[in-house]
Amino acid sequence: MRAAVLEAPGPIRDRPLIIGPVRSPEAAPGYSLLKVKACGVCRTDLHIVEGELPSRCRPLIPGHQIVGEIVDGATTGLPLGARVGVSWLGGVDGTCPYCKLGLENLCDNPVFTGYTCHGGYAELALVRSDFVIPLPPDLTDVEAAPLLCAGIIGYRAIRIAEVHPGETVGLFGFGASAHLALPVLLSWGCRVFVSTRGSAHRQLASSIGASWVGSENDKPPIPLDKAITFAPSGDVVIAALSSLRKGGIVAVNAIHLDRVPQFDYDSLLWGERQIRSVTNMTRADARDFLAIAAQIRLRPAVTIFSLQEANEALLAIQADSINGAAVLRIS
Repeated sequence: MRAAVLEAPGPIRDRPLIIGPVRSPEAAPGYSLLKVKACGVCRTDLHIVEGELPSRCRPLIPGHQIVGEIVDGATTGLPLGARVGVSWLGGVDGTCPYCKLGLENLCDNPVFTGYTCHGGYAELALVRSDFVIPLPPDLTDVEAAPLLCAGIIGYRAIRIAEVHPGETVGLFGFGASAHLALPVLLSWGCRVFVSTRGSAHRQLASSIGASWVGSENDKPPIPLDKAITFAPSGDVVIAALSSLRKGGIVAVNAIHLDRVPQFDYDSLLWGERQIRSVTNMTRADARDFLAIAAQIRLRPAVTIFSLQEANEALLAIQADSINGAAVLRIS
């Protein structure tokens, strides 16, 4: 099969992904073999490719927003030809204390698609059968792909922030995940305030229905009940915290932060304000989010790349030059 392979991490400007033929995977007990139709391109992929997250598998085929068709390893609930999705959390041990508490996103021995095992920047992908997700039929392959990480993790961030219908919510950064969280919040009757760099991102937020849109240096005009950060920057976390009312919550939706600067406790955190991290996702998050996405007819903004253009897709993510999500159309 053809795949985009990372032999060694390096700056994306050097185009470290090598696109070419590799050995095809074969089905195994407990696993399903997928013919990959599309794979979303995530900022986490960029962190992996550039080495900001330590290497866990080398060589590696990245990609964890996989839409595919089962071609081997069918099960009772997943027949041959079924169209399914695969997300970042590709498996858990089921036996650690967190799994026993129903917190599989915090599993001590997780499998991460496209990080600890091969992912979807390829024509075929081998995945655990119990971690594939049936997909709504009315979404195209490229529309479904961004929902499988950007959408699910954005929804989990909403949960971690404990957003209630009708609240004022700030979104700091407006890329693939935030532009999918916004319609969910609007469907709950929330007023949404967006601070983000890039005029195109601000225009997209405004067109989707944000109540207010400003630059990354602008503060929302009213105190926020809840806030979610989507940029891998500690400065953004502080900006979100400074916009909260007393008792508010900031959910940090980032697997990696450049740093967290010093801040003044008395003015920013006192008053029972909270900072919470968003860690991975669960299969329940996936099921619940996809049900909401189907109900509100959620359609992501998508820029399509070919498998051959995998490096260029990651370069576009790094430059914030894409509105919405980037997706590799594989077959």
